[in-house]
Amino acid sequence: MKGFIKSVLATMVGICIMGSLAFVFTMISIVGMVAAGQEVTDVKDNSVLVIKLEGSVEDQVEEDITVMFEMLNNGMQAQGLDKILSAVEKAKTNDHIKGIYVEAGAVGFDSPASMAALRTALQDFRKTGKWVMAYGDNMTQSAYYVASVADKVYVHPTGSIDLRGLGGNYTYYKGLYDKLGIRFLAARVGKYKSYVEQNTRTDMSDDDREQRLAFLKGIWKVMLKDISESRGLTAAQLDGYVNDSLLLFADQADYKSMRLVDDVVYPEQFRAVLKKKMGLKADKELNKLSVTAMEGVPAASEKESGEEVAVYSASGDIVDVSMASMTGAREIVGDDVVNDLGKLADDEDIKAVVLRVNSNGGSAAASEKMWHAIELLKAKKPVVVSMGGSAASGGYMMSCGANYIFAEPVTITGSIGIFGLVPNLSGLLTDKLGVTFDGVQTNRNTTALENLTLKKDTEREMQFLQNSVNRGYDRFLKIVASGRKKTMAQVHEVAQGRVWLAPDALKAGLVDEIGTLDDAVKKAAQLAKLKEYHTRNYPEPAPWYLQFMEKAAEKSYLDEELKTLLGDEYAQWVYLKTLGKRNRMQAVMPYSIEMR
Repeated sequence: MKGFIKSVLATMVGICIMGSLAFVFTMISIVGMVAAGQEVTDVKDNSVLVIKLEGSVEDQVEEDITVMFEMLNNGMQAQGLDKILSAVEKAKTNDHIKGIYVEAGAVGFDSPASMAALRTALQDFRKTGKWVMAYGDNMTQSAYYVASVADKVYVHPTGSIDLRGLGGNYTYYKGLYDKLGIRFLAARVGKYKSYVEQNTRTDMSDDDREQRLAFLKGIWKVMLKDISESRGLTAAQLDGYVNDSLLLFADQADYKSMRLVDDVVYPEQFRAVLKKKMGLKADKELNKLSVTAMEGVPAASEKESGEEVAVYSASGDIVDVSMASMTGAREIVGDDVVNDLGKLADDEDIKAVVLRVNSNGGSAAASEKMWHAIELLKAKKPVVVSMGGSAASGGYMMSCGANYIFAEPVTITGSIGIFGLVPNLSGLLTDKLGVTFDGVQTNRNTTALENLTLKKDTEREMQFLQNSVNRGYDRFLKIVASGRKKTMAQVHEVAQGRVWLAPDALKAGLVDEIGTLDDAVKKAAQLAKLKEYHTRNYPEPAPWYLQFMEKAAEKSYLDEELKTLLGDEYAQWVYLKTLGKRNRMQAVMPYSIEMR
């Protein structure tokens, strides 16, 4: 028996030692990969920058360790738009880099604004006299939109261009919940505040249909204009091709006759085209640089001179407490941002702040906390907001008090409204499962919140909730009116939960100018009266070991499998999963727009 116990103990010790060694080797590997990514890249003469449009492109992705974690888990790596744009900017001024090759494939962008920002950067790159060439096999709509800016566009003989317009069907769950005996009790202000309708209706309301169609038409109009101008077509011609033919299944020769591409070639033929463009002989290799390698290429001016303009990134769902371990999503945690902005306000070396907002909103309470923090910051130094893919609802609330607001050409903003949404389970628990409730209480409202979830007669409690939502909406109007120098009545005319595309938001007075992040930085420097300045990004990433532990803790095999299984419906699963941790008062845009 003693021998058996010794054997078991020895085995356990061996497993512990091996596990510890494996962890150490993993850490060493990760540190090595991180360090390798920080090495200075030697750019050979006659090089080409290669931008691979595959997977997903997001406004920003977490630094180094997240990338390494995904690599170790064989996950699909998201690309950061900021990294790609930085690579393009460096390539513009590097004499050794002659052009850019866009490898267009199955890519999705987190928003129309991210997609458009990359295309604009490539367009500016071409203005230097350098070239952009594009090649793809199965190009998504967003990949082709970006690639169409190139000097020449080529497609594989079995390739496709999935250009078919914007929109689609949306999922409504009321019928399912009716069968389960669940009903969602909604209190809202604003006829366009349609977030609740996914759970309270079986179809799209006329008001929601109106606003969705309006901004989708606006985005499609921009895409038609940009593509047609680059390809020597009229917008009407291109729209006609999309309407008359399902281009995804078109013959590749038709792409050429329609002038969507310049030629249909195999990969080795395209490489020969690139070599000829660069003056290389057929037996010579191309000097190719990836976006990752470009991180090690010094910018034209690496030396920090002049005063500092802080660029603070706020991206994700607005929450009171972090739910990243449950959702895996990017977050804007209200109290964390408030603390960060307080530090920026007190830092005398920082002369102005640019707040890059990319959020559909979330907790109304957290949104107002951050708005107030920006008010305090603004009292000490200029604050300029640069809106990314979206800055709507709570994202707009936190932004509206800035000294100046920029929006990208296809930014989604507005959605000024409040709602409360509570699931009532009485039909499921009492009618279907036979569960009943009884008890005692010292006051009439002791169990008011429980009644919303468990009782059939909720009229009195819903009136309390609606009154609270009404006050929240009035507060929202007052905040916007103060920031935008309008009356509450004027704000109400363009509010009511309505979502606006940036040009329409400009007309409505919700933003000051259409422009990029660089434009916002220049404006901030101007407001601070700075002649020379440099930028620094905030918040600074956590140490790599903390990132690793946090990321490891967030990983859930079940969630990953559900995400794969449920696809677009995964968002509803996450909402239900986190319902208990969400603030009852929400300022959220009813949807997000991804470009595929």
